[in-house]
Amino acid sequence: MKVLFIDIYSSFLDMAMRCSQAGHEVRWFQSKTREGERSHVGDGLIKKVSSWEESMRWADVIMLADNVRYLPALETFRKKGFPIWGPNLECADWELNREKGQEVLRKIGVKTMESMSFKTINEARAYLTANPKRYVSKPNADDNKALSYVSKSARDLMFMLDYWQKNSKVNGEFIFQEFTPGIEVAVGGWFGNGGFAGKWLENFEHKKLMNNEVGVNTGEMGTVLKYVEKSALADYLLKPLEGELYRQGYTGYIDVSVMVSKAGDPLPLEFTCRPGWPLQQILQCLHDGDPVEWIHDSLNGKDTMKVKSDIAAGIVMTIPDFPYSRLTKKEVSGYPVYGWENIPYRHFHPAEMMMGEVWDQEGDKLKKTPGMVTAGDYVCVITGSAPTVCAASEQAYKHLKRIELPNSPMYRTDIGHRLEKQLPLLQKHGFCEEWKWG
Repeated sequence: MKVLFIDIYSSFLDMAMRCSQAGHEVRWFQSKTREGERSHVGDGLIKKVSSWEESMRWADVIMLADNVRYLPALETFRKKGFPIWGPNLECADWELNREKGQEVLRKIGVKTMESMSFKTINEARAYLTANPKRYVSKPNADDNKALSYVSKSARDLMFMLDYWQKNSKVNGEFIFQEFTPGIEVAVGGWFGNGGFAGKWLENFEHKKLMNNEVGVNTGEMGTVLKYVEKSALADYLLKPLEGELYRQGYTGYIDVSVMVSKAGDPLPLEFTCRPGWPLQQILQCLHDGDPVEWIHDSLNGKDTMKVKSDIAAGIVMTIPDFPYSRLTKKEVSGYPVYGWENIPYRHFHPAEMMMGEVWDQEGDKLKKTPGMVTAGDYVCVITGSAPTVCAASEQAYKHLKRIELPNSPMYRTDIGHRLEKQLPLLQKHGFCEEWKWG
């Protein structure tokens, strides 16, 4: 099979390598780095192409990594029946335009949180002055993530409004939602031309840099996930969308995150209409069989996905200056990654890595040999899988300790731990019933 990866942030290395090692022909298109240079992620590991358009007719499966570029051009190909697995314009807008996403959910009967939309800081400041409560601020698009902020009170949010205005952070609409305490959980599914695959993917993200959800928001430092047969969250949020997804011609992964309140109400936060990262790497340890044939089958209306019933825990390993990434790729590239070959292949997932030269030792002699090295500060994802959260997390950390990496590797040491208290609370309300802590 011929597989084309169209990749904005060079995220698909793990999947591309798995497809290649399964015997498929792979071509990988990567956008240039923020310095305007060619990405070195995957150098020496995967065949790269400088133009995705020239490989469209060649490919049996076309996989998209994100929803922020090339979608208008790809829409023409999708309408002509090209085998595209990933976001389209309409459903990407459900994620990027948060107000629109909430409206889509309201139309299928989902209760949503009230939100207030603002175009300027002065509008938001006036509203906050008149309604001094605790709010969550979110951008109403994907191009201004600096506006994501969970306040502790009205006073610190007012400070952030002043800060954003002073530093010219506002370049689009943003919203306030009143803070709702609860447990954040998400449910996703794979949607092909025959509908949803037979399993639902429930998952818990760990977004902060440090243990116990302390520190800067990184996007994610780890995730715990499980494929389940039955999901009350999917029944409520995803199954009713099936007709609309057909009408929009969507194919690929779709996910809705919610905040389950103390009263047991699942209040939706946002859509993810694309692969999730590191979710895309982590779930590989639960998939059985060929990594891409089931996707090809799904595009042809057949559900052949085979997955394990275990729980998977994934841990992101980074190096400084992550998560700020102010250093150039050159400055964070070339660090040797030792010990990965001692981890079962199912549980090692390279991210920003490439082939290079590393120092090795035989007896009392040092020499340079070909080896895997860093190609950025988001190095790899390590996973573990087991029937319980506790055992999956322990296995993941056991594998991680086999990695040796200069330059102060960083990772959280508590991925999955909070579920010991959260799972019983969720299960009391009928959610995540197939999960076990330990």
